[in-house]
Amino acid sequence: MAKVLIVPVSAELDASTAARSFAKALNAQVFQAFDAQAEALLAQGKSDDWFDATVGKVAALDADNLIIEGIAPDADKIYLAGKNVELALSLDAAAIFAVRSDNADADELAHRLNLAKQFFATAPGVLEGFIVDGAAASVAEAAAEKTGLTFFGSSDALKDVSVLASREAKRLSPAQFRYNLIDFARQADKRIVLPEGAEPRTVQAAAICHEKGIARCVLLAKREEVEAVAKERGITLPDSLEIIDPASLVEQYVGPMCELRKSKGLTPEDARKQLQDTVVLGTMMMAQNDVDGLVSGAVHTTANTIRPALQLIKTAPGASLVSSVFFMLLPNQVLVFGDCAVNPNPTAQQLADIAIQSADSAKAFGIDPKVAMISYSTVNSGSGPDVDTVIEATKLAREKRPDLAIDGPLQYDAATVPGVGKSKAPGSPVAGQATVLVFPDLNTGNCTYKAVQRSANVLSVGPLLQGLRKPVNDLSRGALVEDIVFTIALTAVQAKQMEG
Repeated sequence: MAKVLIVPVSAELDASTAARSFAKALNAQVFQAFDAQAEALLAQGKSDDWFDATVGKVAALDADNLIIEGIAPDADKIYLAGKNVELALSLDAAAIFAVRSDNADADELAHRLNLAKQFFATAPGVLEGFIVDGAAASVAEAAAEKTGLTFFGSSDALKDVSVLASREAKRLSPAQFRYNLIDFARQADKRIVLPEGAEPRTVQAAAICHEKGIARCVLLAKREEVEAVAKERGITLPDSLEIIDPASLVEQYVGPMCELRKSKGLTPEDARKQLQDTVVLGTMMMAQNDVDGLVSGAVHTTANTIRPALQLIKTAPGASLVSSVFFMLLPNQVLVFGDCAVNPNPTAQQLADIAIQSADSAKAFGIDPKVAMISYSTVNSGSGPDVDTVIEATKLAREKRPDLAIDGPLQYDAATVPGVGKSKAPGSPVAGQATVLVFPDLNTGNCTYKAVQRSANVLSVGPLLQGLRKPVNDLSRGALVEDIVFTIALTAVQAKQMEG
């Protein structure tokens, strides 16, 4: 689907007329993204809610091509300034300026366009060109040369716009990722166990998941404890939300657990003791196919969450290790960071496997995987044992999966910034456009993801654990309710994918 956002630069220009002209030229539908409901959400600071709802509406249209009417400038509503940029990013749409410039000369028109361009400075690749009404074609052509923008004619006399129809998708936006994730989870309809059943954030997240139909959650806790938390926090517990006293489940899993651990000589008495731990109990529920996935970690450590899974669930066929990724919802796109939670000092072979697992996870959630093996060196700019490990890992990963775009070593800026990538690694299929970043060790990865998350106020979804036979996912102990909701959704989607 080709998507084009008409961005009015002049309040006096009729954006609807311009939109209809493009729609006719591209055989497209017209979509008005901004309405009274959108304005109310933006005025309340709920931009993400508007973007998510807009992505859902666009998906429901199922149009071959779409022309989106942007937001006209309004001096009385300064909070709207810049929202066209976010709208274009959320929908991965090409932005076209629509200008009214009666009797202006080329310098004046170029000045207006350059001012408008400043809003798009942080969104490379989004702005495609402009149309102008009221100015001579020669003036517009001269302004195009001065601004570097493509001139597409006027509202009533468009030039060839076929380049817009053939525009390829450039990125998966945070809004699109959130919409896809929730939609996929609803379709999966999975039962997810939450061992930390009376933990306040977990209770609220479970209630939200039931209200939105994201997953069927099972809280392992005494009902009175959960109800006390709900009352204190003002949470309404849906009737469909399962709350199970862990003590009532222990005995039925003693035998199966002893069978799974018979090579280790596990006795019924030891099994009963271990099953007092709700993470172990929840893992056994999954091992016996009574639930489809498990989410824990709001109060437990990563080791507490993963150890029972490694003992009772085991790794997936062909998986040499368990690793993790975070989905980092940056303003412009979603990036995948791995491994930031599990493996402290991976060997070259393990790093290669982490890269492959991370690429497959990215693809499963709608992200085109372009894998950068991160280092303090780009190509041959540095040397040392750490760089050598990344070089070897890149070679191994390419040999194992020649179908994937993998390159390294690359510094973070060379991997993610087009200009730097072109300068430092010309000809690289990944540099400047990486979507999956594989860090050389846990120290680097964990520090980087937390720095980006906290300093840039970025939502991070995960960690999603890779390589297990069934989905078990860990939470950061600083997780927000929103983080837990998305992790439950991730787990539900993983469970569906693992069926195949």
